[in-house]
Amino acid sequence: MSRTLASRHLPWLTLLVSLVFGGKMKIVEEPNTFGLNSHLLVQGSRLQARVKPSPVSGPPHLSRLAGKCFSYIESTYKYEFCPFRNVTQHEQSFRWNAYSGILGIWQEWEIHNNTFTAMWMREGDSCGNKNRQTKVLFTCGNSSKLAKVSEPQTCMYSLTFETPLVCHKHSLLVYPVLSEKLQKEWDEIEQARYDELITEQGYNKMLKDLFEEAGFLRKARQQKQEENTNTPRHQSLEQCTQDFDKQHAEIERLHSLLTQHNISYEAEPGRPDTPLTPRPSVLQDQHLRGDGGIIADL
Repeated sequence: MSRTLASRHLPWLTLLVSLVFGGKMKIVEEPNTFGLNSHLLVQGSRLQARVKPSPVSGPPHLSRLAGKCFSYIESTYKYEFCPFRNVTQHEQSFRWNAYSGILGIWQEWEIHNNTFTAMWMREGDSCGNKNRQTKVLFTCGNSSKLAKVSEPQTCMYSLTFETPLVCHKHSLLVYPVLSEKLQKEWDEIEQARYDELITEQGYNKMLKDLFEEAGFLRKARQQKQEENTNTPRHQSLEQCTQDFDKQHAEIERLHSLLTQHNISYEAEPGRPDTPLTPRPSVLQDQHLRGDGGIIADL
């Protein structure tokens, strides 16, 4: 018998010997380790992010964490936290449809009392009618590692990240990280609050705008644009028709209102049904009042 023929019959001979002598064959299966970097996955089945991560921001000494990833295994799940990038979850099980997904993309900081308190990873995989999101808390530790993972609410995760980079009592302060210009603005905001020139609500709004300008918070306008980009504008032809009718009715209402106040207008050439643009020269002398839905004092 040739060597090739023998190799073909070897598995059957092994099975026969096992059955004859009452032995048991052991099948070893490796747990599912398919993930972002698995070479066994085709390109189209890799995890796809909804949005791009925000730029690196916050305390400069934490920027050294960018480009690194930290793993944590709990039960049959492996979590990977990549600061300033994303958080993923990979089910390590024998199931053919084991879950691997994105729990959040780096978005912005959570700030309280002049302190960076947590990282927010949002716009993860869909979970019912919302997207998964993760809050990452920073605590002092001897080494940089994920120390705890929990899911306090459905599809909302909480990670605790230990690192010696935050052990100094001033390591997470916001004010020292700001530019000189923004520090001056913050000083003025604090003075206005002390002099009771602004309300508490106004104070919080001004600080939020300042943090957005610094790049610590994601701007609301940017979030809105991304939502519009990732969400179909019309789910059906019926909804499209309804929206068109509403817009047409609004145009007619504005047309009538402008005419009522003797304000000249001109439509875009060739498109009589487009929104009408008031002439600036006329609006300089006439202000519409009693209808806040069209024009405020300019």
